[in-house]
Amino acid sequence: MSLCIADLLGYTERDLDDDLARWFPAAPPVQVPAETRSVTTFLSRLAPADAAALSALDRRVRSGLLPQFLDIFDWSYGFDFAGNDCGILDSDYTTELTDDDVYSIGADGGGNLYVVLTNGQVAVWFHEEEVVEGGTRFDNLDVFLWSYVRYQAVRAGQLARSAVEGDFLALGQDGALEPELGLLRLMK
Repeated sequence: MSLCIADLLGYTERDLDDDLARWFPAAPPVQVPAETRSVTTFLSRLAPADAAALSALDRRVRSGLLPQFLDIFDWSYGFDFAGNDCGILDSDYTTELTDDDVYSIGADGGGNLYVVLTNGQVAVWFHEEEVVEGGTRFDNLDVFLWSYVRYQAVRAGQLARSAVEGDFLALGQDGALEPELGLLRLMK
């Protein structure tokens, strides 16, 4: 039976901790300062399931116990775009967004940020063009975190690519399947 998006609803609250403990037991914990931008106002702009996932992640990030797996640092979590003189353009390269429209949850290791959008999708904010990419998105945070944890586990040699490839294909997420930049392509 193929994995589907509905199967991952609630993943962040239900299964994230166990997966991180299984594959990253020695990873150092995430540390962000207490004054990191609050997620509360942003949560009110999300659908209930999306708000629940982001709230669950935020609790874990701020607890100081979440293993580092997503380049979550003081500069990448809750990033203040306006305060850092960074623009945010939607994928059409015309529509201007603000900090009210996105919440950054971590970085990709190359200066780009993963952001949650008010529609619940997770996208890459490409720093060189200050644009939220359109072709590398995930439907929601639960699907993104499930995918990213497995991506990192494969890269760390903790999980075989063959063990997750079928699920990545079944989920059909652009952020995993994009031929040049998708997680499945980068798992090598």
